[in-house]
Amino acid sequence: MKKDIRIIYMGTPEFAVPALENLVNGGWNVVAVITAPDKPKGRGQKMIPSPIKEAALQFNIPILQPTNLKSPEFLAELTSYQADLQIVVAFRMLPEVVWNMPPLGTFNLHASLLPDYRGAAPINWAIINGEKETGVTTFFLKHEIDTGNIIFQEKEPILEEDNLGSLYERLMKKGAYLVLKTVQSIASEEVILKPQDESRAKHHAPKIYKETCEIDWQKSAVEIHNLVRGLSPYPAAYTSIDGKNCKIFKTKFFEDDITGLKAGEYQSDGKTILKFQTGKGQVHVLEIQMEGKKRLSIDEFLRGYTLLNKK
Repeated sequence: MKKDIRIIYMGTPEFAVPALENLVNGGWNVVAVITAPDKPKGRGQKMIPSPIKEAALQFNIPILQPTNLKSPEFLAELTSYQADLQIVVAFRMLPEVVWNMPPLGTFNLHASLLPDYRGAAPINWAIINGEKETGVTTFFLKHEIDTGNIIFQEKEPILEEDNLGSLYERLMKKGAYLVLKTVQSIASEEVILKPQDESRAKHHAPKIYKETCEIDWQKSAVEIHNLVRGLSPYPAAYTSIDGKNCKIFKTKFFEDDITGLKAGEYQSDGKTILKFQTGKGQVHVLEIQMEGKKRLSIDEFLRGYTLLNKK
């Protein structure tokens, strides 16, 4: 196995960090890291580096932060590293001139069982759609997004108690293992590629927008419950209570309706229960955050807030 192959690693968020750590700690030759430019954050608008930049700094790996992936300056600098292989984990779309540069190719880690859930938010949508299973896939990049030949896949069950945060953590760890396994296979020249089966491409995973997060109370209780799970802890599903936006982080649901209420109307005992009627069934809110306030359990919330329109 050629551990001296020259690797360039591309990624930005926390999800990409364990895979980079596995490679470096495993003795692989990561010659550079490419990540997003630092971003201003908070009241002071302090420039904050990406999680991948912070990890690369700890390992003393050269860092590139291009704003334009097609600029002659960036392409010249990228070429100078003479990479044999490029790895992409949670980074932006690459132009062909970049992904086609290294002789061993460029592979991507995607948090779904491709070809199902191609797109920007596969973990969210798998939960929102009520799936019982998902996974991680490594595949070689080509022109159409998330369509290249599959190298490896690993399945992961979605548990009833899972939300985005808990599933994200498990897929991040499983993905880090799969990236290492993929590099070992490529370096050993043992890769067996498998074309994606288009008949299994049943769902899309588009980017999550604000309108995605608004609760439609006409939907069923189970659909709303899954939406909350798939958006918790961030960006969080939201609704309006007494004219104020509030985020909802945790719910439970029941299939029977609340007598006398229409979809979107709620009932509370003022102590431990806040329940909404939906298009079919009822949703009980367990964790909530009113705009400008802290995230609270429902009993904490009801102790400090008097609902105006409770039935």
